[in-house]
Amino acid sequence: MDRNKIKEFIAKRVAKELKDGDVINLGIGLPTMVANYIDKDVDIILQSENGFVGLGPAPEVGKENPYIVNAGCQPVTIKEGGAFFDSTMSFSIIRGGHVDATVLGALQVDQEGNLANWMIPGKMVPGMGGAMDLVVGAKKVIVAMEHTAKGNPKILKKCNLPLTAVAQVDLIITEMGVMEVTREGLVLKELNPEFTLDEVKTATEAQLIIAEDLKDME
Repeated sequence: MDRNKIKEFIAKRVAKELKDGDVINLGIGLPTMVANYIDKDVDIILQSENGFVGLGPAPEVGKENPYIVNAGCQPVTIKEGGAFFDSTMSFSIIRGGHVDATVLGALQVDQEGNLANWMIPGKMVPGMGGAMDLVVGAKKVIVAMEHTAKGNPKILKKCNLPLTAVAQVDLIITEMGVMEVTREGLVLKELNPEFTLDEVKTATEAQLIIAEDLKDME
């Protein structure tokens, strides 16, 4: 799959997880694309970490408002009824448990639900930002990422990068499949028909439990 198509495919699948009435936070990078694929019949509230609710899809080219951007500084739209506020209010929403689900990218995830998504070895980074607040404050944590990085597995038995949070990930969605973190381990719930089960196992360091009702990923 083409890399841009991979991101689009993942974002579309993540959008299917969002339910009516949910308050959802989308992390920077791939997760921001999810806003473009939410079904029109699904009424949710998207919260942006930098201080507003009612985030909408990306604006048409040429119609960007430089004052309305998401946490990744990308131009976005705001829906009717949306509201702007300061960081204190934004993180009160996050830390207060008012976010139903957060969607984040990751450098590594492991079979225990541990997450590493902020430090790349050898590169200067400012810190993990609000990710540590989001993964602890949100009721559900969805990791949306490519299955491998330069051919190397990103879903591991144990993360070896500095952790953002311990045992907080609930669901992992990649171009290869959908995996749920359970007490028994990592359960493969859906498989992309473009890949074989053996290909997914080879690309995954963690031990996968294959669901009895394994479904095709759409």
